[in-house]
Amino acid sequence: MVKRPPTSRGAGLFADAAPEPKPGTAAYRANIDGGSRGNPGPASYGVVIRDPRGEIVAKLKKYIGRMTNNVAEYYGLIAALDYAQSHDVRALRVESDSELLVKQMRGLYKVKSLDLRPLFERAHKMSQAFESFRIDHVYREQNREADALANEALDETSGSPAKLAAAPKAAAASAKPDASSPKPELRKIRARFRSGILYLLEDLDLPDGAEVEILLRIPKP
Repeated sequence: MVKRPPTSRGAGLFADAAPEPKPGTAAYRANIDGGSRGNPGPASYGVVIRDPRGEIVAKLKKYIGRMTNNVAEYYGLIAALDYAQSHDVRALRVESDSELLVKQMRGLYKVKSLDLRPLFERAHKMSQAFESFRIDHVYREQNREADALANEALDETSGSPAKLAAAPKAAAASAKPDASSPKPELRKIRARFRSGILYLLEDLDLPDGAEVEILLRIPKP
């Protein structure tokens, strides 16, 4: 039998895929979930992170405003990646019950949504900074803790049904002028818009739920 030299056929097929965990690398595991009541509607994410021994080291949850389910899923993924990077985690395995997110991150689905594209690009870039990264799809039953955190974040904010019902009354009450109330602080903050994301050019510590107004100065072509 004549031996043929190895060919490069198929090389680079998965060149853009995130690296799989190396043998022997102790990986952290992050279960992520995002949800929206209304789709779009009040949305939040939940993240549970475990160390290589299986011990929970962090529980993250946040209400993110009016979003779709898929956007909320990406916010959860980015939150997990950001936590891992800020805590010097070198190997990370992510589990999500969103088949769309997992297949997009693996390069099996194209990202056609204009809302998801910048989030995908950010998550994809962050994932490549790890020595090893892997993302898997799991069933909802295996993702209950992250799902519970996302629902807690909704219930603790205006995403809860009771608070949503009371929101119009609260808004009407707050609209009435009150001479004793201090006027809100007005500040000008410079920012730059790039690839679908608005980047602040200075540090700004805002409380959750804060509302901002944006004055655009669009350069002439």
